[in-house]
Amino acid sequence: MANRIFLSSPHMSDEGYEMQYVKEAFDTNWIAPLGENVNQFETELATKVGSKTAAALTSGTAAIHLALKAAGVGEGDIVFCPTLTFSATANPIIYQNAIPVFIDSDYKTWNMCPKALEEAFEKYPDVRVVIVVHLYGLSADMDKIVELCKKHNVVLIEDAAESLGTYYKGKHTGTFGDYGIFSFNGNKIITTSGGGMLVSDNEERISKVRFWATQSRDDARHYQHSELGFNYRISNVVAGIGRGQLKVLDQRVKKKNYIFEFYKRELGDLDGVEFMPSNDWNEPNYWLSSMTISGNVRPIEIMEALEKENIESRPIWKPMHKQPFFEKYDFVGTDVSEKLFENGVCLPSDTKMTDEDLKRVVDIIKGLWLR
Repeated sequence: MANRIFLSSPHMSDEGYEMQYVKEAFDTNWIAPLGENVNQFETELATKVGSKTAAALTSGTAAIHLALKAAGVGEGDIVFCPTLTFSATANPIIYQNAIPVFIDSDYKTWNMCPKALEEAFEKYPDVRVVIVVHLYGLSADMDKIVELCKKHNVVLIEDAAESLGTYYKGKHTGTFGDYGIFSFNGNKIITTSGGGMLVSDNEERISKVRFWATQSRDDARHYQHSELGFNYRISNVVAGIGRGQLKVLDQRVKKKNYIFEFYKRELGDLDGVEFMPSNDWNEPNYWLSSMTISGNVRPIEIMEALEKENIESRPIWKPMHKQPFFEKYDFVGTDVSEKLFENGVCLPSDTKMTDEDLKRVVDIIKGLWLR
């Protein structure tokens, strides 16, 4: 059987940058949770995206959780959240005993619809926070969303877990809101196997986040805790891997773009196929190359045909308001997110894929149109 092709899998840099920083940690015996790699990873990531400061954490989910806490979200508060996303965007709202209200997407961006967001503000004028997601590396329509958030005086959190390396009008996603989060999970464009980052221009709040993330240990000789804390700080070794991965981010984005353009060129003329939207103001990282199908061939047929050849693919995210746990919460919008889920498929987008791998995928998919 041919080699397995993954949707998106961990990839160490060919130059071995990661091992350089990890070795330094081992050579100094600094295997403790914190150390110079953590400090430098925060500084280097913040500099890369154009933010004043950052806190390196165990996951993107932890970053959203502490961003909500930093924003003062508590029991009974309303938080707007896109419905078309992974559950990690919504779960931290529940951690804070707050109430999610899910917002529909638009076809222009596949992300939070500004019109639906405006309707949600009218329905829930006391909302505390808006979380916006940049799905699959596509930026949301940030000008309109930022304008609405400022108009209603609410905190904006950007879930940029999938969009490290994506720009909106020349500015890095994750830096438009009060807080931005990134993920370094094993399937992301750069990875530390597991990890995340919270960025902000509010240095006082990020300092507080670091405090909470380190078990809220007070500055005392003995172990003393005056607030509830969390074990959310990234380790010095893992941060070393992140520093090395960050050096190849631009290279990864370039390869992801190549993969997307390959698929679009080879499959874009098939009946009913439409690829992720393209906008003049958006410079995506194309974390996953995704498309929708409106013809006779259905997404499940593509996924099953690829699976038979040991090739991984998957559906578009199932909307949160259609999930068993979240269906009791309100939803504002129409059926855009549902249609994207029903008709969408994420194609294998691993940066280790060769042209031969890409051709295998393309030939299998084209074959379904020739039956």
